[in-house]
Amino acid sequence: MDPSKSEPDPWDVPRHVKEVMARFERPWFLAGGWAIDLFVGRVTRPHEDVEIAILREDQARIRDYLGGWELDKVVKEPEGGRREPWRRDERLTPPIHEIHARRERGAPREIEILLNTAEAGRWRFRRDPRIARPIAEIGFPATLGIPILAPEIVLLYKSKAPRPRDEEDFGNALPLLGPERRRWLRRALTTIHPGHPWLARLAAKRQNR
Repeated sequence: MDPSKSEPDPWDVPRHVKEVMARFERPWFLAGGWAIDLFVGRVTRPHEDVEIAILREDQARIRDYLGGWELDKVVKEPEGGRREPWRRDERLTPPIHEIHARRERGAPREIEILLNTAEAGRWRFRRDPRIARPIAEIGFPATLGIPILAPEIVLLYKSKAPRPRDEEDFGNALPLLGPERRRWLRRALTTIHPGHPWLARLAAKRQNR
């Protein structure tokens, strides 16, 4: 093997995101499938995009921080989401929670930014505010020094209408979820999706531990 031709780094994308966000002085977390892979400790599948989560209250800070990027908001419609420019003087309020940041050069070229609600020091699940957690507990210190959204929170977001890749992420993460994380996810799923098929698998994992 030619030593001058090194293998590509499978963690290139999250490493680049870490570089982009290095000077952002507010909480941020890698989310989505990349977060699950960092939790698992290996790249388990191809990824079409890269997502980060921030607090909604920090939207003006992220806009200033990514001053050289083109920023779009996603407006929900019956047939799906539509991207529109995010105006500089515009504060995004629910139900808008998704921003796309793009640039012409550098890696990554695009980052999806997800706005998370928090109040009185607690994160609240966007789809059901009964599901909450102290802000200090929504992150996970993953490998490579890249903060990720706690895997059970990532899976809760993926549980609404799981696609094959979401099912794969759940299957990869489940064996590594400790008792407290499994219990939290079971309670959250019972609250928002009673009868969800993941509940049986979480219960079975508890019995077989």
